[in-house]
Amino acid sequence: MDIVIGTSESGSTFYTQAEAIAAVAREQGAFGRVDIFATPTASVGNAERLETGELAFGFLAANWIGRAARGEAPFGRALDIRMAAPANSGPMFFIARAGSGIATVDDLRGRRVSIGPVGSGMAQHVATMFGVLGIGFETFEPVHLNFLDGANALAAGEIDAQFQCPIPNRVMTGLAERADIRVLDYGPGQIAALLDRVGFYRPAQVKAGALRGHHRDSPQIGVLNVIATHARISDDAVGRLARLMATRHARLAALNPLFDGLGSLFDPLRGAGEAGLAIDGVPLHPGAAAAYRAVGLIA
Repeated sequence: MDIVIGTSESGSTFYTQAEAIAAVAREQGAFGRVDIFATPTASVGNAERLETGELAFGFLAANWIGRAARGEAPFGRALDIRMAAPANSGPMFFIARAGSGIATVDDLRGRRVSIGPVGSGMAQHVATMFGVLGIGFETFEPVHLNFLDGANALAAGEIDAQFQCPIPNRVMTGLAERADIRVLDYGPGQIAALLDRVGFYRPAQVKAGALRGHHRDSPQIGVLNVIATHARISDDAVGRLARLMATRHARLAALNPLFDGLGSLFDPLRGAGEAGLAIDGVPLHPGAAAAYRAVGLIA
């Protein structure tokens, strides 16, 4: 049985997690072939490709899965999407060059800020966050670059700041090694406002030592990332992927630190059953539910 997993650009958070999943799948003989598709618009594109049948599984930030199922913008129709497994939860944050004089998110006004490709999940996050914080898009210059191009532009001084996905990721690690960067702080009450107004955000931190030159714990916001599938995908295929994620999380974490804490993301199943992983109203695929019952996560 061969599968295709939709991710985001090569070297990104989603892409490297899929590489680890593919490696463990080969070790376990779970699938015949695991292909990794680098979707330019990440979450949104993965949801759409699940609907067209180009993918068996796709990484999505949790804020997109409910919108996809309901057909809310930017989706033009309701997609028959299902939950397969949690993937990770980590901080999203802005960075700038250390000597730029940019220290806080409010300092981004009047600056050139890379927020991700047009239509990407990262660009939508910035729109959501800045809507809450009252930072109009007319007050800064949004630059639509992918992570690698944005990092190169920041290092070269062609932009002033960049929005980054959860770490560790190769692009961020490489940038921190070749340029002096700083993680931007939020002002008083701003994180609390984001957590209060946006249900899919969670408190997170960029911990001291996470990046070269970063010497303090920095409170940020985080978002749960998930692996979604489609109602048409067989119970067998989804069950194999779900079982792998639930039982091989230590091995996945050894291959990719983004999976640290993956085991705890299954804990809601123990108390709430299938509803524990029904993210934003999107139910578990029956194959995933059966697999979680089989390994004792659902009574």
